[in-house]
Amino acid sequence: MWRAIALTLFPEMFPGPLGESLAGKALKEGTWALEAIDIRRFAKDRHGTVDDAPFGGGAGMVMKPDVLSDAIAAMSNDVPRLLMSPRGAPFSQARARELAKGPGVLLVCGRFEGVDERVIEAHALEEVSVGDFVLSGGEIAAMAVMDSCVRLLPGVMGAAQSGDEESFEDGLLEYPHYTRPASWTGPDGIERRVPEILVSGHHGRVAEWRRKQREEITRARRPDLWARRTAKRDEEK
Repeated sequence: MWRAIALTLFPEMFPGPLGESLAGKALKEGTWALEAIDIRRFAKDRHGTVDDAPFGGGAGMVMKPDVLSDAIAAMSNDVPRLLMSPRGAPFSQARARELAKGPGVLLVCGRFEGVDERVIEAHALEEVSVGDFVLSGGEIAAMAVMDSCVRLLPGVMGAAQSGDEESFEDGLLEYPHYTRPASWTGPDGIERRVPEILVSGHHGRVAEWRRKQREEITRARRPDLWARRTAKRDEEK
């Protein structure tokens, strides 16, 4: 069973959205397990103190190294240990696939101004970011990481191939999707029809259209991904 452990000051936030839809169904069926551990359990005083002022001055507070270290040490050491951090490496679909193939993951949800650097070093925490923005804490980011992994577990998605052409799987964004009705008039009064190629019944041409759409969308919206893909192609040549 794949196991996710969240170290947090707000365990009541979990499972949150992870208790619904595909992830929630898989959780109920025992495909994966989730533990939300309250970091305050490891506080050293009766007040449950988990933070203190930063050395050198500055705004905000920092999570105490002794408290957080004890919380991490009390958990399983046979899984990757991730710290949700805006300064971390961008989390990717490739990393999600790696984690989903393993036994699980330990996710440290930071709060305040951050975590004492010594804890990151001592426990070799992998700092991970879910985007170039700052959240109030790591819980929402941790949920995003969990969801991206859980949906890749065997049997969670309806069809094994359903994730093969999703965004980022091969360095390209996903192609446009259409369903019935074939003709639809939006609130702007304009009639929009499904591209003829998709109702042609010609699977080869449909596949080619989708590939071109993925390339065009990636080139326009994510030039960084397109540049990376182009560079990789050049290297292979």
